[in-house]
Amino acid sequence: MTEAEALTLAEEAALNWTSGANPRLLSHRENAVFAVTLPDAARGVLRLHRKGYQSEEAIRSELWWMDALAEAGLGVPRPQRTVDGALMARLADGRIASVLNWVEGRPIGTGGEPLDGTPDEQMRRYASVGRAIAQLHVATDRITLPPWFSRPHWDIDGLLGSAPFWGRFWDHPAASEAEALLLQEARRYARERLSDHAAQGADQGLIHADLLRENILHDGHHARLIDFDDSGFGFRLYDLGTALAQNLKEPALDQIATGLIEGYATHRPLTDDDLAMLPVFVMLRTLASVGWTMPRLAPGDPRIRAYLNRAVRTAHAVLEGLPLFRVA
Repeated sequence: MTEAEALTLAEEAALNWTSGANPRLLSHRENAVFAVTLPDAARGVLRLHRKGYQSEEAIRSELWWMDALAEAGLGVPRPQRTVDGALMARLADGRIASVLNWVEGRPIGTGGEPLDGTPDEQMRRYASVGRAIAQLHVATDRITLPPWFSRPHWDIDGLLGSAPFWGRFWDHPAASEAEALLLQEARRYARERLSDHAAQGADQGLIHADLLRENILHDGHHARLIDFDDSGFGFRLYDLGTALAQNLKEPALDQIATGLIEGYATHRPLTDDDLAMLPVFVMLRTLASVGWTMPRLAPGDPRIRAYLNRAVRTAHAVLEGLPLFRVA
């Protein structure tokens, strides 16, 4: 879908909420996302959901969950209902559209670029991220989900089964023979560790599942989580692992990890087993990201090699028992 086609669809979609939305393209990646003007003149975000990724039931569930979280007082995007009172609208081409309210703040960083601020500032920012993640998990556990609720599963099979949700990372055609063998060994090792972790009563439930820097907004004091498009059921530690995965090459990684863990623990205690498992979940995110590239990036895209290199480095460290970070 070209940007011009996306704009035409956005204009069609906006009529379900208001006639004066004036869509302005913000990003065109998984979904096409537009800034719009809501009927009360407030800013909003219009999403054109990518065909074939999430089902209509899964999108409705995502929106229902965000609405419940906002009702509980969390600073997450809140769905805006159509003029007919619906959470979403289906367009003439079959695509689904939804509108969220605007969340203030700027992304905590950009993937592939150094974080700004001193190590102490980065630690404080990630402490607020940890608190926001814990608040998300705590609030979610207090919500009774409707019987029709449906989201993907980031469980053992969803991450490491024969058909992982984001793809068979160990079969990536760009991986060398040695890299493929290492990824297969990482898969086997992670499955054993996750099985043991689950058997010991690991915390599982609804998770955000995509806490990249771009999906964490910060206003100088508080972190706010956006973009729940990949949310689903899984291990709660996966959210912390994802938040750390982009920071593996940061000079202040130890402070970032310390802030994230301490912030999370202010609302949701972590056991020694949890802390020992966290590097495994960081590795799992790097592996999943390799799978993510397979249907999305063209051969030769430099991001493929960057993701593979990160996964190989992380898997090697975890399998050798080398620390990814040290918590102060």
